[in-house]
Amino acid sequence: MAVAPGAVHLQRCVVSPAGRHTASLIFLHGSGHSGQGLREWISNVLNQDLTFQHIKIIYPTAPSRPYTPMKGGLSNVWFDRFKISNDSPEHLESIDRMCQVLTELIDDEVKNGIQKSRILVGGFSMGGCMAIHLAYRNHRDVAGVFALSSFLNKESAVYKDLQHRGGTLPELFQCHGTADELVLHSWGQETNSNLKSLGVSTVFHSFPNLYHELNRTELQRLKSWILTKLPGETDGQNK
Repeated sequence: MAVAPGAVHLQRCVVSPAGRHTASLIFLHGSGHSGQGLREWISNVLNQDLTFQHIKIIYPTAPSRPYTPMKGGLSNVWFDRFKISNDSPEHLESIDRMCQVLTELIDDEVKNGIQKSRILVGGFSMGGCMAIHLAYRNHRDVAGVFALSSFLNKESAVYKDLQHRGGTLPELFQCHGTADELVLHSWGQETNSNLKSLGVSTVFHSFPNLYHELNRTELQRLKSWILTKLPGETDGQNK
């Protein structure tokens, strides 16, 4: 039975900006994790919370659902997968459903006075894949997209949508560990190359000997990139 889009309310962990709120960042966790768990993981890697003077960070938690790679066991995942591989079909129904739910999160920020061009979306692993679908298929007017240790399937709907629609696209920031055995580095590279060939401006950082995890250098580079996309208010143009 289909669930109405408004029926899912995502639990969220929010880190408020130190100063005036003029931009927002939606950071999506990987499969089986939580928003609070991702915040704590990042804090452990950096030895401090990820915070900004003007950017609110929202760490939502995916709803619990049956997950095929776990033989139908319940897990906090953004969508289902037939298998963790880049050559399997996408479970598009569950991806599209979650795009609707996450759109409400974006809409809430807009209602609170934050322009779409001052909102970034991204995530780790499955969260990065979800962010790519959300931005390039539904919200091309966001400030940018980031994907850490993530990939798109070879026949992704994202590629098909980009082939058929023109216009300005948000920049993509990608990072991937060369020693990742769960989501292969080559899958991340291929995703990046495909998106670049379809008109997406991309940045790709490889991290030698990094597994399916976060590290401090990666997060520091991400933070610098976030500030280039969502600079602090200097001339009063962002109401």
